[in-house]
Amino acid sequence: MSEAGATGEPLEVVVVEPWYGGSHRAWADGLVRHSKHQIRLVTHPDRFWRWRLRGGAVTLAAGLRSDIGAHGRPDELVVSSLVHGAALLGLARRSIEAVPVVAYVHESQLRYPTIDGRAPDTDATMANWQTLLAADAVWWNSAYHRDTVLEALPTFLDAAPDLPQSGLVAAVEAKSRVVPVGVELEAFLGAERTTAPSVDGPLVVWNQRWEHDKDPLGWLRIMTRLADAGVSFRLALAGERPRERDRDASRLLDRLADRIELDTFLDRDAYRDLLVCSDVFLSCARHEFFGISVVEAIAAGCVPVLPDALSHPELIPDRWHDAVLYQPGRAQEALAEVLADIDAARSRVAGLRQAIERWSWSRVIDDYDAGLTALSESVSR
Repeated sequence: MSEAGATGEPLEVVVVEPWYGGSHRAWADGLVRHSKHQIRLVTHPDRFWRWRLRGGAVTLAAGLRSDIGAHGRPDELVVSSLVHGAALLGLARRSIEAVPVVAYVHESQLRYPTIDGRAPDTDATMANWQTLLAADAVWWNSAYHRDTVLEALPTFLDAAPDLPQSGLVAAVEAKSRVVPVGVELEAFLGAERTTAPSVDGPLVVWNQRWEHDKDPLGWLRIMTRLADAGVSFRLALAGERPRERDRDASRLLDRLADRIELDTFLDRDAYRDLLVCSDVFLSCARHEFFGISVVEAIAAGCVPVLPDALSHPELIPDRWHDAVLYQPGRAQEALAEVLADIDAARSRVAGLRQAIERWSWSRVIDDYDAGLTALSESVSR
């Protein structure tokens, strides 16, 4: 362990990321790339998330011990939320000793929507809860995430058969702060828009994960109804997707086949090129703790059509709320209005593309660096 932090020198920080893929990998790599501190990564591949949360602590602790054996004890640990952090710290206790720990909460199971009325995963929620308790500091990727989880925790914890723990929520709240995800936006903000009027209508892009929490079926149903009503538009589908889509999705996609110009997963450069030539981004998400794909689409110049819920009001500066956010049940109406006059829609969001730079790594990295330094100084006093 170095004597940095209190002296203003860079800290040595180990980031433990059990799901090194997608947005989690982008976050971890962004810290390595942008932080003034020296960041080392201990990771597992992005598969079997339930096993990562329940069993990953054992193998990640082994990886952490190996890292410390090779490079020395760090000044701080940052533990991502898809692992039982309390178990990890216990298994690695002889190696980490009194190293201060930040729990970074990308996502949590307590507020995650279930599929088809399935019971919530209480074991996963308890793993999240114990991680929050074990950490010295808790950083949330959005205020929405922090507030909804802390509000729901007392009810969840009071359901215990005895010795309820809801009285400890205040201690977690006291050590919580919002430190948003940084997004690599320079390539999007700096790209020249390449859209051109088309007789077939504006290009609507899907760039989210094809998972139930993003409600791709709801999105497809809206597009199908608008197509049946004769509304002009084209579609590009570019988000992460399962190997096989379900029967309902396949049926709706078949009905939209003549509208679909692209349906594949793209590498980073091709993905950027697609967004800068797209016109509209519609979200039907049932769950969004931050929204990297939303931020990327806006940075590329797409007109966003977003629910007035979840993290979206936090992502969008207040002056554009009326132009961008739709009320419950009005997604189709809001999108139809945008598609009917795309030039007017662009005028309503003028300046938003530049304003969304607030979520770029260049803007948020100081929050990370200052927070790590402050935690080190508070522990050393």
